[in-house]
Amino acid sequence: MANFENILVEKQAPVATVTLNRPKVLNALNRKTMDELECAFFELRDDDSIKVVLFTGAGEKAFIAGADINELTTYGPADGTRFAHKGQAVLALIENLGKPVIAVINGFALGGGCEIAMACHLRLASSKARLGQPEINLGVIPGFGGTQRLARLVGEARAMELCLTGDFITADEAFAMGLVNKVFAPEELMDGAKAMADKIASKGALTVRYCMEAVHRGLQGSLTEGLNLEANLFGLCCATEDKVEGTQAFLAKRKPEFKNK
Repeated sequence: MANFENILVEKQAPVATVTLNRPKVLNALNRKTMDELECAFFELRDDDSIKVVLFTGAGEKAFIAGADINELTTYGPADGTRFAHKGQAVLALIENLGKPVIAVINGFALGGGCEIAMACHLRLASSKARLGQPEINLGVIPGFGGTQRLARLVGEARAMELCLTGDFITADEAFAMGLVNKVFAPEELMDGAKAMADKIASKGALTVRYCMEAVHRGLQGSLTEGLNLEANLFGLCCATEDKVEGTQAFLAKRKPEFKNK
């Protein structure tokens, strides 16, 4: 793994933890940080020893509090477009990693931070977390996919409200609208995230990937197309050694030992 300035990557196979490490600026995103995240996630994608990734922020205040405003003030139209495309590409890498990425939202997840959380496959939040898309207060709109993923997760009306008002919501409000999966007491958040990561990592990696693909790609088409995709992926599962092991273990009333084949 490369040496990074703004992020930390810890591997304890089968789980890796990526920590955005700029606590003095509430883990704000700049171009260098996005470059480092892209490099880290490419490496994690290709590391077969890693089955699940936890993504969190350093310190007690913020997951990621948004873009680096000092850098944002220097952007003209071309710079803004390039930065948005860069962010969208990094978030697409996370979303299509082929292995689950769990956002561990320990504090503010605003702007680009909320967008990164939405690109993750599961979102676990501290009860002290606050989420939102406040870009409108800076005279811009979300640029890393916030207008698109938020509407898909919580519906058009709620997404429109959050993007147009710039309001923050609590972790409990985010849970109620389906934006986060679970809410934990702050001191229990990381343990809860690790327990979920370990549970998922104990499954067959191929089956996990096919399941994620069925859900994600299925939502991009019609129900008929999604069902056809699901059937084809189910068939692929039936060709794996893990399917043989899983069914035999069930019949023998023992814990399966998946080989990811």
